[in-house]
Amino acid sequence: MSRPPDWLIYLGVAGALLLFSLSKRENADAPVPTMPDDTEGPLLGPVTPFDPEVIVNAPDIPFQPSSGTAFSVARQGRWITARHVVEGCRQPAIMVGGSRAVAADVRLAPRADIALLITDGGTSAIPVSPDRHLRAGQRGFHPGYPQARPGEATSRLLGRETLRVRGRGQRDEPVLAWAEVGRTDGLGGTLAGLSGAPVLDRQGRAVGVTIAESPRRGRIYTTSPETFGPAVRGIQTPTERLRGRAITTDNYGAVADDLRRDLKVAQVVCLSA
Repeated sequence: MSRPPDWLIYLGVAGALLLFSLSKRENADAPVPTMPDDTEGPLLGPVTPFDPEVIVNAPDIPFQPSSGTAFSVARQGRWITARHVVEGCRQPAIMVGGSRAVAADVRLAPRADIALLITDGGTSAIPVSPDRHLRAGQRGFHPGYPQARPGEATSRLLGRETLRVRGRGQRDEPVLAWAEVGRTDGLGGTLAGLSGAPVLDRQGRAVGVTIAESPRRGRIYTTSPETFGPAVRGIQTPTERLRGRAITTDNYGAVADDLRRDLKVAQVVCLSA
């Protein structure tokens, strides 16, 4: 048998040494980044004077009792709802089952359609994520009580707009506009009563409060991070969960049912005006 050339032997030894050294090297590579939903766009920019406007006329009439939605943000009895649901109500209350209700004290946000309800004890909280890392096209889920009945909607984020309220409670407020892309089967007409519901991301975290709709345009409006963040800052304790149940378009109805059953999402009523 012929002896292989020396250069081939040297090449084989060098290759073996290289493989041995590489096997001993520490591997600290980062995992492949998780990509966002392929329909999501870029991060939303900051509030600007050039954001599109939505005009809302609020007639200067006495408060009319209505119902809305609230969600728990702290186990010790802290709930968030839309300001217009309870503003002017002498005794708002959280429905806790059947015809039973728990009276709540109210703290109104000064420059946003947000209110904090305080009860004597509560339920475990929905995690809140008041950060500003929202992407155009990302999904939102709105569990609550449209038309005073259990129901929910799902949407995709369009971008920023400015809500200009004229009349009672006149103000300009930055909001997020979402395109409604689905709702409870059989639920037609208005989503009135969904005001105060959380808008949840795919990790089950509240990123804002549902405050209005435009049925003709098929849009849902929520608070923006610039108003939601200050309203919830310091309320949720470190003992609360950082993430909720993962939500998809396939399970958002079931997730909403569970949130209502656990009273993490509850109906708000006015006991007296």
